[in-house]
Amino acid sequence: MIQQVSLAVVAGLFAVGAAHAHATLEQSQGISGKGYKAVVRIGHGCEGKPTIKVRVKVPEGLLSAKPMPKQGWTIEKIKATYEKSYDLYGKPVKEGVREIVWSGGSLADDEYDEFVFRGTVAKELPLGTRIYVPIVQECTDGASERWIEIPAAGKTSDDYEKPAPYFDVVEQPRS
Repeated sequence: MIQQVSLAVVAGLFAVGAAHAHATLEQSQGISGKGYKAVVRIGHGCEGKPTIKVRVKVPEGLLSAKPMPKQGWTIEKIKATYEKSYDLYGKPVKEGVREIVWSGGSLADDEYDEFVFRGTVAKELPLGTRIYVPIVQECTDGASERWIEIPAAGKTSDDYEKPAPYFDVVEQPRS
């Protein structure tokens, strides 16, 4: 019972931290060794200007990333080498999609939308690891919003004006 209450309190704290950010992730937890559906929420444009490009840096430890097509937007998948090799369902992987770019659409400042991709949380990541997903939102006239700040040791996302959204690695629930 105490464990359940603690988890509820922790989940509530995550929701509070995410409320301050303007680019957020729908899910605050990713299960070690399992798929994670990243729903990136863009809640506004850049100082009144419409969003025309969304760039998401796929973090180390989120493997085999695949973006969901989005009507009216084109997708660019930028591959690169991982910092280390990971075991993905019994096969070693050393590279994958490290950045996803949606462009060609237009999201008005007074509109909201979601950009979705999925990946597998590396089972090699220690439980409790916080995974930051930096996002750059580009708008017309060269304006941008850079949700890329990753807290230094001893700090939290609340200490930053434009924090990168994040999720925490958790173990698979026992049935």
